[in-house]
Amino acid sequence: MIEHHHYHPVLLASALDQARADGRRCPVQAHLLGTDLAIWRDDAGQVQAFDDRCPHRGASLSLGRIEGNRLECAYHGWQFEPGGRCTHVPAVPDWQPPEGHRARRYRAREAYGLVWVALLPADGAEAEPPLPDFAAEADDQLRKVNCGPYDVETSAPRIVENFLDMAHFGYVHEGWLGAREHTAIEPYRVTATEHGFIATECRAWQPQSSVQAATGALVDYTYEVNAPYTAILTKVPDAATVKVQGFRESIAMFVCPLSPECSRVWIRLAMLDWTSTDEHLQGFQHTIFMQDKPVLESQRPRLLPITPEAPVTELHCAADRASTAYRRYLKERGITFGIC
Repeated sequence: MIEHHHYHPVLLASALDQARADGRRCPVQAHLLGTDLAIWRDDAGQVQAFDDRCPHRGASLSLGRIEGNRLECAYHGWQFEPGGRCTHVPAVPDWQPPEGHRARRYRAREAYGLVWVALLPADGAEAEPPLPDFAAEADDQLRKVNCGPYDVETSAPRIVENFLDMAHFGYVHEGWLGAREHTAIEPYRVTATEHGFIATECRAWQPQSSVQAATGALVDYTYEVNAPYTAILTKVPDAATVKVQGFRESIAMFVCPLSPECSRVWIRLAMLDWTSTDEHLQGFQHTIFMQDKPVLESQRPRLLPITPEAPVTELHCAADRASTAYRRYLKERGITFGIC
């Protein structure tokens, strides 16, 4: 499956550093592309992603705990080192398990405050996939805050396509990101890039474009897609309409495809705002996303219909230029998870 050759977000990195009430560290269960995972951090601080199945009798490794630098199964106490090899079997303490006694281990990385997993063998010969690029992450002047996760009963492509859509602002986000009196979408440009595409010259009038908006404003938008389930929005409002001098923000949406019709979403903010609390920034994004959620879950089919075999066809207009570019991108990349 081509989706296995991409990194996907699975949980907040901070979740790995939370001990149980008894003080013991434990793995955290995560889900990706229909696969259950046991995620843990070894003594070197490296993230480990194991298949959530002990190779002995199939119990969930996420029920276990971390003993020293090894993950211990809760069923029989078998212990697995960070490389995946079983190094201790309590029922036969003097036995040295052979090389083949291993837990299945996937590639894992940490970035943007999240744990990312690619369902490729950790020691396999496949090329290392790139992480989705979020250029604003390198700007030290911008504050970074994560929002979510949000679980949504729809496919990952439906969520990304909605993020790229400006024409719903005046209806779904009326009084916030749009108004019924300002629903016209002027022509904008979509340009192919090495890893996807970018939409520029996008403009929308918004009553409150951000937590720092002082009045309604015409906002310049730039959208970028550089991974199948990632989209990045950069917003630049009229300087006279915001409370912070030089205010700018970039918003990344990272979607984890749990199953073909169920997804988990994180939003990472990078903005010139060092005065608002995390809770205030997260609250604004929560309001916007919870306006989108019921509409997303109402769409039928939940899979994005882009193939000739799709059970329905969907109509398009000029305002849908970014979403139709996204559909072409998925086809060209051979993505099948979450589409029909």
